[in-house]
Amino acid sequence: MHARRVPTGIALATLAVAVVYVWSAALPVQVAAQEKQQGPAPSVSITAGSAVLMDAVSGRVLFEKEPDKRMAPASITKIMTMLLAMEAIEQGKVSLDDMVVTSEHAMEMGGSQIWLEVGEEMSLADLLKAIAIVSANDASVAVAEHIAGSEEAFVDMMNQRARELGMTGTHFANCHGLPQRDHYTTARDIAIMSRALLRYPKVHEWFTTWIDYVRGGKNILVNTNRLIKSYEGADGLKTGFTEEAGYCLSATAKRGGLRLIAVVLNVADSQLRFKEASALLDFGFRHYAGVEIASQGQVMAQLDVARGVVEKVDIVAKDPLVAVVRRGEEGKVTSEMILPERINAPVQKGQKVGDLIARLEDGTEVARVDLVAAEEVKRGSVFRVLFRATRNMLRALFRVGKD
Repeated sequence: MHARRVPTGIALATLAVAVVYVWSAALPVQVAAQEKQQGPAPSVSITAGSAVLMDAVSGRVLFEKEPDKRMAPASITKIMTMLLAMEAIEQGKVSLDDMVVTSEHAMEMGGSQIWLEVGEEMSLADLLKAIAIVSANDASVAVAEHIAGSEEAFVDMMNQRARELGMTGTHFANCHGLPQRDHYTTARDIAIMSRALLRYPKVHEWFTTWIDYVRGGKNILVNTNRLIKSYEGADGLKTGFTEEAGYCLSATAKRGGLRLIAVVLNVADSQLRFKEASALLDFGFRHYAGVEIASQGQVMAQLDVARGVVEKVDIVAKDPLVAVVRRGEEGKVTSEMILPERINAPVQKGQKVGDLIARLEDGTEVARVDLVAAEEVKRGSVFRVLFRATRNMLRALFRVGKD
């Protein structure tokens, strides 16, 4: 194994990149590392029964209070409902233009609703808008039934997706969040699913809409999340309330290169949940900064391809890499690419080939993203491979002759 350091000019003038070529075909297993704090870690005081402040890009937790305590989530449940809907749209299984027919089960939902009638048709887009803006329970069930055929089947999908996301403290029993036995989650898990939902630009449009209409303008929707009007940079996400859950909120805001997710559960009153979420966000923006290492899809390197139709392939960052560090430590960030010397064809577009890691100058890892192939590379024909090998051998001999 050998390394060379290459200046990049990414994010900071002082930032450098170390490229480590791994001669083994196996890549190292990712190991999460905690930041070594310089001096006492900052903190914030809140009354919420459980809370988490998370960097939305890296998933790093910046503050926690009873983060893994199982609690009733109320309507924050609908973050998973919307996530599955957006993923189904992305996969082409459903469309925002689909007309969804209301069932009797959907119509019978209590709590927050848009008063759907049995047999009423509404577009999937309007139903998702109603979930995002007014937390409509009937719309949630209608969406679930449209995607999975029944709410029960959809709830199975919710629990499966929770497992895939690593939400180890969560079990869903419905798609809307009304009280039900064995329906619980944690502040950490809510932050995890909130982070997943934020990948979809369309949801930001719904979550930041203060007033909108359905049924051709006949019915008004007024957003339940007051932070989008009162907090700089706030653009989501979901409120929740039941007697069992108390007042809950998963909030997100972005300032500069830093996007944060603040989750507060079991707060005593509605205004206090907004105040405490704001306090968490203030804490994060005051004490932490985001150092952008790479944007999504940015070309980071080229790799040689053995036995392919082409000899090289661009390697790109699968996701943005933003290192969240204590303010004053921005200039201490370095990054490292871990890549094999070459890869063998065939290569799939989006295939993981390595890692891009952000570190503090003491070596502490603070963020990591996958490095993937930018394009597909098919295996070359035997003739092409032999021709290329012969050409390369002749080039090498010619260089030796010149020396």
